[in-house]
Amino acid sequence: MNTAGDDLRPDPDRLLAAVQAEETQRRRGRLKIFFGACPGVGKTYAMLQALHERRREGVAVLLGVVETHGRSDTEALLQGLPRLPSRSIDYRGRTLSEFDLDAALASDAALIAIDELAHSNVPGSRHAKRWQDVTELLDAGFDVYTTLNVQHLESLHDVVAAITGIRVRETVPDHVFDRADEVTLIDLSAEDLIKRLHAGKVYMGEAARTAIDRFFRPGNLIALRELALRRVAERVDAQMRAYRSQKAIEAVWPARERLLVAVGDGDDEPLLRSAARLATRLEADWIVVHVDRTAAQTEKNKREQVMALLSQARRLGAEVSTVAGDDVADTLVELARERNANRVILGWRPRPGWKRLLNPPMVERIRRRAPDIEISLIGLPVQARSPRRVRVEDALRPRHPYLWASTVCATTTLIAWLLSHVFDLSNIVMLFLLAVVLVSLRWGRRAGAWAALLAVLCFDFFFVPPQWSFAVSDSQYLFTFMLMLAVALIIGQLTARLRFAVIAMRQRERRSGLLMGLSNALSGALTVEQIVEIAVQVLESRFEVNIALAIPDADDRIHDRAGGSAAVDLSIAQWVLDRGETAGAGTGTLSATTGRYLPLKAPMRVRGVLIVEPKHAGTLPWQRPEDLDALEACAGQIAVALERVHFVEVARDALVQMEGERMRNTLLLTLSHDLRTPLTGILGAAEVAAQRAGGSAIEELLRQIVAQARAMQRLLDNLLQLAKLQSGMARLEKQWHSLEEIVGSALRQVEVAQGTHRFQLHLPPDMPLIEVDGLLLERALVNLLDNAFKYTPEGTTVELRVRLEGSEVIIEVADDGPGLPVADPRILFEPFRRGEPESSVLGMGLGLALVERIAQMHGGKIDVLQKPPHGTIFTLRFPKGVLPPEEAAV
Repeated sequence: MNTAGDDLRPDPDRLLAAVQAEETQRRRGRLKIFFGACPGVGKTYAMLQALHERRREGVAVLLGVVETHGRSDTEALLQGLPRLPSRSIDYRGRTLSEFDLDAALASDAALIAIDELAHSNVPGSRHAKRWQDVTELLDAGFDVYTTLNVQHLESLHDVVAAITGIRVRETVPDHVFDRADEVTLIDLSAEDLIKRLHAGKVYMGEAARTAIDRFFRPGNLIALRELALRRVAERVDAQMRAYRSQKAIEAVWPARERLLVAVGDGDDEPLLRSAARLATRLEADWIVVHVDRTAAQTEKNKREQVMALLSQARRLGAEVSTVAGDDVADTLVELARERNANRVILGWRPRPGWKRLLNPPMVERIRRRAPDIEISLIGLPVQARSPRRVRVEDALRPRHPYLWASTVCATTTLIAWLLSHVFDLSNIVMLFLLAVVLVSLRWGRRAGAWAALLAVLCFDFFFVPPQWSFAVSDSQYLFTFMLMLAVALIIGQLTARLRFAVIAMRQRERRSGLLMGLSNALSGALTVEQIVEIAVQVLESRFEVNIALAIPDADDRIHDRAGGSAAVDLSIAQWVLDRGETAGAGTGTLSATTGRYLPLKAPMRVRGVLIVEPKHAGTLPWQRPEDLDALEACAGQIAVALERVHFVEVARDALVQMEGERMRNTLLLTLSHDLRTPLTGILGAAEVAAQRAGGSAIEELLRQIVAQARAMQRLLDNLLQLAKLQSGMARLEKQWHSLEEIVGSALRQVEVAQGTHRFQLHLPPDMPLIEVDGLLLERALVNLLDNAFKYTPEGTTVELRVRLEGSEVIIEVADDGPGLPVADPRILFEPFRRGEPESSVLGMGLGLALVERIAQMHGGKIDVLQKPPHGTIFTLRFPKGVLPPEEAAV
């Protein structure tokens, strides 16, 4: 039963998301933005001061890019700070300097200062914008200090342009500003800033006078200052609400505001910016949707406008969608209910009165269909009519539907005139209705309405008495005309709507068929080569482009394309693989290349890169949003297929390894068992012969045979025991034992191996009983001591230290030998692995592997460390067990 207190508990999903975000943020570098209302407030100066403070704290700092603009006080702060050399780029016959991103990534700095975040890089750079360079540095773990003015924020630069009359071309997406770890507002009053400008501390000479006249006017500065203060206040308020939500200070509802923004094919950029600001203030998700009412290949200029608007929406942080719909209002309402959007945002432009009568405003139609959805109207400027340019291909295309409708009506009239002596007037009416249906089916609803009107007029003029006149002798024909016009209009509209639905259905069927065909083809692929071949064949035939796939090796490096005909830039493909982001033509990253590079994102990781290169100009599949979505969906299916094949290979290798391990264990069991019997006979005979030798010269040789036979017997014991443990045949038989007895028995077994080594035992006299398998623990101690005696020089010291820490027993075997011979000490515990493969010491590399298995069976572990100044320390840990109450009382 739920209680009031349950509602106040934190939402587990939100807590998990917060933990994951914190983990991602922990690996990512920290971004600090020095934010100001306009140039000259001291952002760069404050950044350099903070950089000096961090350097005094011992942080490795580096000046990536700093623009002083000739200010002496700012240049003075550059002294003592290491600076990264700039990179020279040849562009249109000139050599320009740019920030060297690769050198910064290769540096050992922890904090990099990069001035002017909104700067646009020279064409040919890896990224088009400097903020993208900063994002890559942050993802690589570098901390970054940077500067930014309020007019460069994407959602505010049009507001600043309206205030100052100057439009800024270089902008930064708001999500970069919002994701910054710290924003420091560098504030200065308008009066003080103008004083600095007159004193030459902002711009020099003529530039200062021009800035005062055009930009640095008191009203402009006050407005910009207010914008900057509000933007920072919104950020602080968002941080406060996020903190209260995470700490469950107040009960919160999981539902969020969701905005649905409808854009057309005109200049709707102001609508996007206003919606972005509203979404930021409301902390709302927002979706930008374009309703395609043609469902066919639209004109190139309109298509480019729509693509530009949708790209702009993505940069502003919106989710983008393109849907086909005959009625915009119905489509928006349906999408709003499907996506749970509680507010629809529309752009509004003044329209003539006759247009409002013929076509009611969108807001009224949406309110009639969904009165529960809020509607916000944003005023937009009236679009100026641009002169229409007629191209040859447009002239040859049937782009005059009204002319064609008139031609069809004239042809129908001629045919009806020839048949008038055979047909009655009712049949001639049906002939005209058929013409209206054909026109609507071919040229759409407007041409159909025009054809309906012409059909009524032609029928009246040529066939209704008195002929050759619009006069009507019988009033019943007036009703016939109105009925004919209404029926023609209704039939024309229904036919046009059916045509639209058929075209939209065909497009959806093509996309669904593409995905289904690709999925069916990939489902039977068993190798990477087959997947590459299928993907290239299907995508090249569908999109009329050149396709290539780049698959990484085991070290996640791309060396060559796996297949396809598209040209591949390996450096771009590697960047896309590492970052998991799209790059190339049509994106903001490495856009100078002709192809687009899409990451093949599978559920677990990125499995490769899909390269799409156009065969001819104008055939790019990403010109239409729905085709780009289809291409990305195909990339997802290819990635899933690659991941499936990868795990099939992993499972196959695991099965082979398991089978090989089983066969090896069987062989070891058989071999060790069969060798023990003859070895026992050899050892017994050698011991008896040594006793009867009676001090002769043969006695020493016999004793060496006994020592080597016992060493081989220990090897066989280890081999047999390890095989039993790995095969699951061995069972742990725990009993209460005295550790002193186990240690004593182990020492007796290694007396011969001890030789001239000095041995020291540190065993507390009050050591309690421990619950272990005595035989297995004794075997582990024998192997640890034997290992120490064999691999350390004669005369050195070997120590066995036992202590109790809480509920754990710790046994340490330390020696003064040469130390660890391998870079990774953990490989010493793998079966048949030796630290020195070419060593002359007798052994098979099984002792330490057996010790680790025994420790794991007891719920413990074994570690190895380097002993200063030389030597090794093996530490065996396992729980001592809980003594029963009656035994503890005794």
